[in-house]
Amino acid sequence: MPNTPRKFRENVLVIASHNPGKIEEISELLGPFGIKIISAATLGLSEPAETGITFKENAVLKAQKATRVSNLASLADDSGLAVSALNGAPGIFSARWAGPNKDFQGAMQRVENRITGQSNRHAKFVCALSLCWPDEYCETFEGEVNGSIVWPPRGKLGFGYDPIFLPDGNTETFGEMDPDCKHAMSHRAVAFKKLVNACFIGE
Repeated sequence: MPNTPRKFRENVLVIASHNPGKIEEISELLGPFGIKIISAATLGLSEPAETGITFKENAVLKAQKATRVSNLASLADDSGLAVSALNGAPGIFSARWAGPNKDFQGAMQRVENRITGQSNRHAKFVCALSLCWPDEYCETFEGEVNGSIVWPPRGKLGFGYDPIFLPDGNTETFGEMDPDCKHAMSHRAVAFKKLVNACFIGE
């Protein structure tokens, strides 16, 4: 029998990210639960080396590091774009493709340069969310959304690779989509729904 997920009873939660877009999106998703949100940057927490080989491993690593330093419950996200024609790249290296200056315009151009002329433009966004308590126990959930790469980039909303990602069944990229619509269907939303159902709802 699988272990029963631990319920979240804390009043404060650290978002273990220095990405303003991720922090805003996660904060909005957590809004209904009345939890005080603190960003890792606000606490002066450094970003740990992402030494895992999967999104899940990196999410756990980041959540545990934030909890260890702050002695508060922490939620970490590790997510990225996986392009089929690139054998899943940039994957866990999605942020690193943008470099230290977070140049996602350059990162999007790099993706396009590598798949130009290829018929397979399938891609997916993948997210792992890890919720870690002060005793460093973690619950981790994953979500993904399938789509395709479009060029040129479309839209100024969202962040990261959103302007080149067209989710299946839609006519707008994540960069064009109203945030409420994106939050209802994104890879982060899928993982977050699993997290909420397991750790925030019910007894």
